[in-house]
Amino acid sequence: MGLNTRVARCACDQLQVAVSGEPYFIAACHCTQCQRRTGSVFGVSAYFTGTQVVAVSGESKVFVRSATTSGRPVQFHFCPQCGSTVYWTGVGEDAAEGLGIAAGCFADRHFPAPQIVAWCVGRVGWVEFPPGIPRHDSQPESILGLY
Repeated sequence: MGLNTRVARCACDQLQVAVSGEPYFIAACHCTQCQRRTGSVFGVSAYFTGTQVVAVSGESKVFVRSATTSGRPVQFHFCPQCGSTVYWTGVGEDAAEGLGIAAGCFADRHFPAPQIVAWCVGRVGWVEFPPGIPRHDSQPESILGLY
C-alpha cells in the first residue's frame, strides 16, 4: 500500500478498509443513533469517495437503518466476530458515492479533527470540542447528501 494509505480495522482486525488520501469530510455527531453505534457519547465519521477506497477485506454483516434526517437507508457494515462497526454506505440511486468510516477504527492519534459537530441537541453536557468547529443542533443541510 502507498505512503498515503490509511487502514481502518475492527477490534479483532478481521474486517478492514484501506483508503488513500485525506477524507473529504469529517463530522462528529451526538445523535442517539451514533451514540448507540459507538457505545460512546458521540461518533466521529470520516467520509471518503469511492475512488479513494483501495481495498475492503474480511467478512461483514450488515445492519440497515434510515438516516435520521433524510430517511434514506444506510447500510452499516460490522464485523461478525467482534461486533465493531467499521464503515457504512448509502443505499439506492440517491446514495452518495463512497463511504463513511468510523474514525476511531483508524487508531491514528494524528487523524484530522472534525469539520463540524452535528446533533448538539443530544450532546452530553461534559463533552466539548475545540473552539472554531461549527456546531449544529441537528444535521446541517450541508451534509444531508452524505447518506
